[in-house]
Amino acid sequence: MSVIERALKEGRTTLSEYESKQLLAAYQIPVTSEKLVNNPEDLLKAAHKIGYPVVIKGCAAQIVHKTEKGLIRIDIRNDAEAKTAFEEIMAGMNGSGNTILVQEMVKGQRELVVGLNRDPQFGPCVMFGLGGIFTEILKDIAFRIAPLEKREALEMMQDIKAKKILEPIRGMPAADKGLLADMLMTVGRIGLELEMIKEIDINPVIISAGKPVAVDALVILEQPKA
Repeated sequence: MSVIERALKEGRTTLSEYESKQLLAAYQIPVTSEKLVNNPEDLLKAAHKIGYPVVIKGCAAQIVHKTEKGLIRIDIRNDAEAKTAFEEIMAGMNGSGNTILVQEMVKGQRELVVGLNRDPQFGPCVMFGLGGIFTEILKDIAFRIAPLEKREALEMMQDIKAKKILEPIRGMPAADKGLLADMLMTVGRIGLELEMIKEIDINPVIISAGKPVAVDALVILEQPKA
């Protein structure tokens, strides 16, 4: 995988959000439509191509907690707002790079987390649960050892306390559990096929019109053993 090879060659142990989602997309995991830019002209071109409203984020491998650092602006609706967001985020990056990610704004009120941890004893373990700010607060998550069969992936969705979030609720359609199961199985496959991946954190996965979309992602690497 070229993004991984490049990162390891540069001595990095993290992929940027953009690189992380390139990896996921290569495995057919649905991700947001987005473009990297580093100047206001390209920013506006990207926003027009993607279509307002957009999300604008600081994007660099060393930036892990974008929200806490104030490097995300959501629901940007026009060129003036986009330029202001660009200037504010650039100023807040403090030399962490000058790359900005322009991203489609995925509409959906249900946020999930899908992830992978490489356990020293069991190997790649897939994680599923409530996403967004609730991941750390409620810790409502389930784990399975990769590889996953469809049955096991579907069982994970029943293991969390908030399993009803996947059902039809307040006028929203049920989440497509088949597509979610495919995502969980694929994340497990990535962990089995790419031993240099230590962790994958896809948070949030937003349910939009019933379908899961990876809105943010972080991949952590380790140098391959000699």
